[in-house]
Amino acid sequence: MHRSIICLVAAICCQLAIVVPSSAQRKPKPPAEAALPRGSDVTEGASQAEKAAEVFGEIMGSDNGISTDFLNKAECVAVFPSVIKAGFILGGKAGRGVASCRTQSGWSAPAFLEIKGGSVGFQVGAQATDLILLFMNKNGLKKLVNNKLELGADASIAAGPVGREAAASTDASMNAEILSYSRSRGAFLGVSLKGSVVSPDKSDMEDTYGRGVTSQRVLTTGKDSAPSEVQAFPNKLGQYSSRKAM
Repeated sequence: MHRSIICLVAAICCQLAIVVPSSAQRKPKPPAEAALPRGSDVTEGASQAEKAAEVFGEIMGSDNGISTDFLNKAECVAVFPSVIKAGFILGGKAGRGVASCRTQSGWSAPAFLEIKGGSVGFQVGAQATDLILLFMNKNGLKKLVNNKLELGADASIAAGPVGREAAASTDASMNAEILSYSRSRGAFLGVSLKGSVVSPDKSDMEDTYGRGVTSQRVLTTGKDSAPSEVQAFPNKLGQYSSRKAM
């Protein structure tokens, strides 16, 4: 009798061992991300990342900067230091910048972009302006990684509210895919960039990551997989917003 009971208990324990996996049998962690290739010359990419990090840090360190509410909602951030606006009657602007997006491990490796645009009006002289774009949802992110993004046509854009205490419930944050800001001559304000075109900077991308590496791949890869020399920009973003991708 006792032997039968012992056998029955042993059988039940065996069944439980099969049904309830041990900690060693749990689903393994996903493998670490493969490192991005290293291009032949990361010097220019490192310089662009440093400039973008400096501009972003200065703006976020001011009382009249970008609200942390907006920054924490943004899926990607692009910074274009010293965009040149020049012209007489027919004007235009051109500049280079850096973008990073949220991933499950934090901010992504930096992708290198350029912005170009034109305008018509009574313009005289030249002016250097720092531009910042906040991509507020994943639709904006998907359009960013395409070969070319026309602001206002391919993605809705609005001048971003200025001030650390700006209300996060404004129409701009509710409706626009992209919020845009500018800093010129010490003044920081929202700006409309409709008609401007953002596209990958093929030269900086190839020099930094090698031939054939797309912005889509870079912007979905964690920053630690990028060459250490270009991590200044995503590192700076992480200081002000550490939320990871959902």
